Amino acid sequence: MQPATPDPMNIQRRTLDIEDYIDVVRRHRAWIVGPMLACLVIGTVTAFLWPDTYVSSAVVRVIPPQIPERFVPSNVNSEISQRINSMYQSITSRQTLTNIINVYQLYPRDRKRLPMEDVIEQMKKDIRLDLTGGENKRIQAFEIRYSYENRLVAQKIVQELVTRFIDENIRTRAAQSSQTTEFLRERFEQTKRDLDAVEEKLTKFRQENQGRMPEERMSNMAALNSLDQRISTLNAQISRANQDKLLLESRLSTLKDQFSRLSVPEAAQQVEIAKNERLAQLEREILNAETNLEAVKQNYKETHPDVRRLKNNIEVLKRTRANLQKDEEAKKAALEKTAANPDTSARKTTTNMPKEARAMEAEIASTQSLIEARNLEVDNARKEIAGVERNIRSYQARIEAAPMGTGQLEELMRERNTAALRYEEMQLKMTQSQAGTELERRNQGETLELLDPASLPMSPTQPKRPLIIAASAVMGIVLGFVIAAVRELKDTTLKNLKDVRAYTQLMILGSVPLLENDLVVRRRRRLAWLAWSTACLAGIAIMAGSVFFYYSNKT
Repeated sequence: MQPATPDPMNIQRRTLDIEDYIDVVRRHRAWIVGPMLACLVIGTVTAFLWPDTYVSSAVVRVIPPQIPERFVPSNVNSEISQRINSMYQSITSRQTLTNIINVYQLYPRDRKRLPMEDVIEQMKKDIRLDLTGGENKRIQAFEIRYSYENRLVAQKIVQELVTRFIDENIRTRAAQSSQTTEFLRERFEQTKRDLDAVEEKLTKFRQENQGRMPEERMSNMAALNSLDQRISTLNAQISRANQDKLLLESRLSTLKDQFSRLSVPEAAQQVEIAKNERLAQLEREILNAETNLEAVKQNYKETHPDVRRLKNNIEVLKRTRANLQKDEEAKKAALEKTAANPDTSARKTTTNMPKEARAMEAEIASTQSLIEARNLEVDNARKEIAGVERNIRSYQARIEAAPMGTGQLEELMRERNTAALRYEEMQLKMTQSQAGTELERRNQGETLELLDPASLPMSPTQPKRPLIIAASAVMGIVLGFVIAAVRELKDTTLKNLKDVRAYTQLMILGSVPLLENDLVVRRRRRLAWLAWSTACLAGIAIMAGSVFFYYSNKT
């Protein structure tokens, strides 16, 4: 009975051993070596035809302000990192890079085949900016690097970029400081105009309400008290003058009585004495009534009943005194006529005392002058009292009208204080800003200094030729093994006795080797050696040519 034929679709491949792998490599050695050689050639050509890229670098240090900020605050409040990034954007702008490319004739091959925008983008990629911070995360330095195929040009470009960074920093700080100062100056002038306007309104209000201002209330009260004291003083002066006048009038009456006794009989003298005593009593009553009237006026107005009653009493007493004085004057006139008669006894008496009569007449005239002076003093004091009362009424009106403008004055004062505060604040800020601008003008602020000048690279940083060639060879070997593995998987033929035993499950009694014509075998081998020799020589020639081209064009 014949064994069942296995389904070829369901046959599982046997596990390969070392000998099998060696056989696979031997069978597919051409497909392994070929890709390796091709990749090696391609990698070598690529490595040596790839232009060298030199990197030149320079380090710029950030120098802090020479004057501490607590003495002169800076007008530039942006961080150094922000300003460096802003300067980088300005320096790498299209216009700047176009100017640099045209001046130094950069990227000649790219400019022939690419638009200028692409060339500018390529240059932006070749420029690198690395910031270096300190312990407080503040930028202390930064490095500028530029990659280019010509090391001398790379060094010049880095020098150009460093110069532009330093100049741009000076220009930017000066412009920002000047703009800040100009802005603060405009704000200062505006606040000054506002303060002048408020001061003008306040001055106008004070002029319109002069004497009625709330702060003048105490001075008005003091002036009012002073005027009241002045009235009291004047009333006391009037009282003293009236008392002196009363004494003088009493003295005058006495002198007149004494003078009349020189020529009047004894009985007439007694009658005159009695009248003089009555007149003196009336004078005292009138003086007391006037004193009481002045005291009452200090507390009551003119329409008060007590004031009116005292005035009426004074008028009655004055009329009585006037009647007595008229009677006395009539009697004196009669006595003078009697004295003028040719009476022997009277002429004898007058003749006997001429000196005493003249002295008494002089004293009477002096007393009358003093009385008139007292009357004049009383009149002046009363006029002054009237003026003082008018001033009192004026001050009282001011005091009563003061609360009417209190709210408006307080509002004006608040507005004035606010404007003055803003004015002082803006004045301080403008002064500090001017000092900061002067600091920037003298380059004593935060500046940039070249720490390490642009380096002249001696060896290229790209490409890494040994690494590229080794990577190409490795890639070729990997690719060859992948191709060999794929071909081996697709080949389902039996290669050796192990495959026959594994897949047929038959006992192998012997094997017959493949017999081929020697001529055909030798021809095939020669062709293979010729092909491989040609390929190797071509690869070596191509690699040597790329190496020669590289070193011949190297600057």
